[in-house]
Amino acid sequence: MKVKVAVVQASPILFDKYKTIQKIGEQIEEASKETPQLILFPEAYIPAYPRGLSFGTVVGDRSPQGRDVWLRYFDQSIEVPGEECTQLAKMAKKANAYLVIGVIEKVSTGTLYCTMLYFSPNGKLIGKHRKLKPTAAERIIWGEGDGSDLNTYDTEIGKLGGLICWENYMPLARTWLYQQGIEIYLAPTADQRVSWQHTMKHIALEGRCFVLSANQYVTKADYPTDLPGEDIRHMPEIMSNGGSVIIDPLGETIAGPVWGKEGVLNAELDMTLIRKARMDFDPVGHYARNDVFELINKVAE
Repeated sequence: MKVKVAVVQASPILFDKYKTIQKIGEQIEEASKETPQLILFPEAYIPAYPRGLSFGTVVGDRSPQGRDVWLRYFDQSIEVPGEECTQLAKMAKKANAYLVIGVIEKVSTGTLYCTMLYFSPNGKLIGKHRKLKPTAAERIIWGEGDGSDLNTYDTEIGKLGGLICWENYMPLARTWLYQQGIEIYLAPTADQRVSWQHTMKHIALEGRCFVLSANQYVTKADYPTDLPGEDIRHMPEIMSNGGSVIIDPLGETIAGPVWGKEGVLNAELDMTLIRKARMDFDPVGHYARNDVFELINKVAE
């Protein structure tokens, strides 16, 4: 079986979920020209990955202006399920494709989560995953997921699943997905480093699966100019340079990486390559030593 996929690299309309969702609709329509069965968007696409912002925080202190920025970020984040999810589900149905997208999820108690959402071609929200461990200063603004949603999804195009950004550096989290037989591994990210490409290749080789990574392309000009107390004048003109990529189970890059611009990556995945690649390496099969090692997800028990 062959599966057509698309990876979207772009900037949202930062801190504006309504205009961002409108842009998502336009981007899905553009990607749909190649009739993909799966469309992947980057991490934190709604309402923004707030690179460079401090939210008025230093160790031991928070500023009133920072709380104002936080409130705006919270207000522009989305509830799951909710009105914005309904809109995204309709877009997936119109495109007749699985849609996977990174969002900032808000809950009524006041916590935000960095979340990836899974929508089916029939317009249903079929799953979500909250980032297990926000990285560095992300921990100021995002809570930790509890690991109960670290799942793969059986679909007619293969077993889908994935991790968000630096979760992909957590060996046990990856292995948990391998144990579920993941075939199309999704890695929405905000990591624009060249070294991220090596990580994606390693995961493809380690998991003997296809790896799709979507990142944003964002310039300083994309940022709102009315965020109180935030000064990004010292930041580079290009805040996120992209690097979206698609890699096959033998570690070969089949599309991308894309740098320095918005765009859509398209590829056709030959799913038989997964079985071929596992002839000499199956991380949870014949290349595992279950008599020596055991992985247990305590939340899943």
